Amino acid sequence: MSAFGPFAIDMYLPAFPRIARDLGTAIGRVQITLAIFLLGLAAGQILWGTLSDRVGRRIPLLSGCLLFSGMAIVCATTHSIQALIVARFFMGLGGSAGVVVSRAIVRDLFEENEAARFYSMMMIIGGIGPIAAPFMGSLLLTHYNWRAIFWTITAFGGVCIAAVLRHIPETLAREDRARGHLVDVFRGYGRILANRRFLGPALAIGCTSGMLFTYIASSSFIFIELFGIPVAYFGFLFATNSIGLYIGGQSNRWLLRRFPSERLLRKGMWINVCTALLLVGCVRTGLGGFPLFFGILFLCLTTLGVIFPNATAMTMQPFAAEAGSASALLGIFQFILGATAGALVGLFHDGTALPMAMQIACFGLLARGILCLTPKRAETGSVR
Repeated sequence: MSAFGPFAIDMYLPAFPRIARDLGTAIGRVQITLAIFLLGLAAGQILWGTLSDRVGRRIPLLSGCLLFSGMAIVCATTHSIQALIVARFFMGLGGSAGVVVSRAIVRDLFEENEAARFYSMMMIIGGIGPIAAPFMGSLLLTHYNWRAIFWTITAFGGVCIAAVLRHIPETLAREDRARGHLVDVFRGYGRILANRRFLGPALAIGCTSGMLFTYIASSSFIFIELFGIPVAYFGFLFATNSIGLYIGGQSNRWLLRRFPSERLLRKGMWINVCTALLLVGCVRTGLGGFPLFFGILFLCLTTLGVIFPNATAMTMQPFAAEAGSASALLGIFQFILGATAGALVGLFHDGTALPMAMQIACFGLLARGILCLTPKRAETGSVR
């Protein structure tokens, strides 16, 4: 479920020109299908999070998987750009169930430290998407037309449906489910937002997502245009940094056997801020050229593999019956601040790598500052 987003986004990126030609439209309209998918992914957070707290985890999860796969079939068979845009919105809406409900299921089953290990594994699996999906899309385009990409995504969704039916039980007992009217739902969201043990790490995750989206939005210009890296090598370098996220996540799983997740989170934040500030220094001085710049950037992104899972575990821990709602709000913070970062990249673009480095450092400092204001577990006692 964690790979829904990356596979549905990255796999069809190489096909944009072919889709535009086949559907007789401008490539700009094809690019809208990516933005509309992200809109559906964001809109689905509240829908599936609320439903999963009220009716249990399995029904929303299966419904989302079915909607995702059904809309992938529509994308594979449509001959209209308008239909493709609409289908991509509902595809994102369905895919968001996997992201939201899977986090809630982990919270149902595990306490904070063990949950952090599972969030690390989910992040590792989700991180495979940006590495594998573009290569798979390019390979499919070499032998088939662009519609084969959406048939492959459909098959991926079908595998997830089968896995849910066979392997995932209902993890939220009936007596633990949320009840009441719509106003009670909004009160529940208010209670979650008022909890500093949620709000602090949730905002920190959002800022950290801003760092990641800043890199994603800037990478092609900086690597290809600024440093003159051949286009053929761009995919390799992009995948290398994705591997850094994998290394960070796997290291975090090992470290959690010896250290509490909150301690790893706070240490990881410090290392992240230090590498981000080094990146600014490297860009301003030009010292070391591209190799040093890329090495520091790799280390900075690797620390995200430690930050994301531990911050997610800390965010979700105070909520048992409302895990779906907490997961939804967490997703909204990630998407809002991630989208903001992407917009700021274009706003401050000046033809150098400095805006990217400064923005990454600012998001890192902001995340660390927010976490400093979050009470530690020892100060709050047992949070429920």
